[in-house]
Amino acid sequence: MRAIQVTQFGGPEVLVPTELDPPVAGPDQLLAEVSAAGVNFADTHRTDGSYRGGMTLPFVPGVEIVGRTDTGRRILSPIFETGGGYAEYALAPAHRVVDVPDEVGDGQALALLIQGLTAWHVLRNSARLSAGETVLVNAAAGGVGSIAVQLAKHFGAGQVIATASTEAKRELALELGADVAIDNDPDGYVDRVRKATDGRGVDVVLDSTGGPTMLAGIDSLAGFGRLVNYGNAGREGRPSVDPSALAQRNLSVAGFWLVPAMDLPGGYVEPLTELLALTAAKELRPLVGAEYPLEDARRSHEELLARRTTGKLVLKP
Repeated sequence: MRAIQVTQFGGPEVLVPTELDPPVAGPDQLLAEVSAAGVNFADTHRTDGSYRGGMTLPFVPGVEIVGRTDTGRRILSPIFETGGGYAEYALAPAHRVVDVPDEVGDGQALALLIQGLTAWHVLRNSARLSAGETVLVNAAAGGVGSIAVQLAKHFGAGQVIATASTEAKRELALELGADVAIDNDPDGYVDRVRKATDGRGVDVVLDSTGGPTMLAGIDSLAGFGRLVNYGNAGREGRPSVDPSALAQRNLSVAGFWLVPAMDLPGGYVEPLTELLALTAAKELRPLVGAEYPLEDARRSHEELLARRTTGKLVLKP
C-alpha cells in the first residue's frame, strides 16, 4: 500500500512517500480502507520528535481517519495507539469507532474528531461555561477555534470575541457567529479586549497559542475568569504562571489534552455523536480547508506550520 513514513525526526521534509505492507487487524481492531486522514499540529510535533511521550522510529504519521471496513461501514476513528493514518489502509480500535452519517462529509467528520471534541471539552468541562458569559477564542479561524466559536454560541455564551492574525480570518470568525473579531498580536491585545467588553474583560479565554498570547489572555480576564490552554502552536515556550498573581483577581488557568479525556465516562462517544448530529442538521459548520493527495503530506505540514491554512486539512489516499 502507499503510505507516508518517517524514518528520522525533522521538519516536513522527513515525510517520505513509500510502499508498505497493509496492516493486519488484531483482536478488537478493524481494518479500514482510508478515504481521508486528518492533518493536525500534533502531527508536526510527532514528526519533529517533540511530541509528549515521544515516538519510535520508523512510523507512519496520522491519528485520525475516515474509511470503510470490509463490511461497508463508514467509520470515523482516532488511532492514537497505532498511528498510521497517512496510508491507504489503517487499523482502528473497535471501541473507538463511530459511524458517520451520510450527510456529513469526510473532511467535516475529521474536523470533529480531534478539533471538535477539543472545543466541546474545553468549553464544557475545562472552562465550565455558563450561559451569558463572555468567551474569547484565540486562533478563531483554526480547526478548534472555528468550532469553539460556534459551540460557545450554541452553549449560550453572551458574547464571543474572536482573535485572528489577518482580516480575512477575522471576517470568517464573524461569519461563524463571533460578535467581535480582533487582531491577535500580543502588543495591544489586552486593550483591544477591554475595549470590546466595555472595560470589564472576559470570563473565559480559550488559547492554543501559548507564549505571550497566553499571558495576554490571562491579563484580559475578568474576576473569577478562566483560561484554558490546549496547545503551543506559537512554539515560543510555555510561560510560567504565578498563583499569587492569579489570586489577585481570583483567576484560574487550566490545561487540556484530549487523549486522557476520551477515556473518561462520557468523554468520547456521547459528545462526538452530538457533534456529528449537529453537523448533519447543519447547525454546526466544521471548516474544511485544503485537501492534499497523500504524496503531498510534506506540503500540508509546510502550509500548516506557515499559518497559511484555514479549517481542517485533509490527506486523500
